[in-house]
Amino acid sequence: MPKLKVCMISGSFEYDSEESLSIFKDHLKKYQLDIETTMIIYESEGDQQSLQVLKSTDVMVIFTRRLNTEGEELERFKSYCNLGKPIVGIRTASHAYQNYLEFDRDVLGGSYAGHFGHGPIAHVQIKKGNADHPILEGIPDFDSYGSLYKNQNNVKDTTILMTASTSEGNHEPVAWTRIHNGGRIFYTSLGHQQDFSIDHFLALLTNAILWAGGRK
Repeated sequence: MPKLKVCMISGSFEYDSEESLSIFKDHLKKYQLDIETTMIIYESEGDQQSLQVLKSTDVMVIFTRRLNTEGEELERFKSYCNLGKPIVGIRTASHAYQNYLEFDRDVLGGSYAGHFGHGPIAHVQIKKGNADHPILEGIPDFDSYGSLYKNQNNVKDTTILMTASTSEGNHEPVAWTRIHNGGRIFYTSLGHQQDFSIDHFLALLTNAILWAGGRK
């Protein structure tokens, strides 16, 4: 079986996505999985990076925030999505490109409506009844350190895998899947810098790539 071609797209400066995705890339190497990884790194919101590599990508990992990409490159991104190819979205991927905000609902199935305040730790738990999902294999409950994103009105065909709650009484879905145009989609609103120091979170993302790419 050929290696799974994974393209990681970095451009979420608030969350140091380049550093975080590099940590994740090293994590994948450590386990010697049949994955070939390339990374596209945006240097600013106005940077116009080529997305031509998406034509030969098996799984796209997107971790950008409100980039001003437009024209041919944005169309390449939209084409990848419309073809129903596998996607793993991390945190600010819900508002990845300012000129394609419908990506959140139409593709990821989300309903991003801002976030709660910084401070309280989010206790992440597996949603009852979904513990047997391949993405959750070997994943226990754990704590996350970023602010909790609001996603109360997700598309009905999403399958919520994990939820999180805080000491302030806030409760939100934080990881889910759906099928879009025949392709497997995974999104998590987790992805604070400290989350990438949590082995269970890195394992969750690893499982998500393998599942999205049909290897799990």
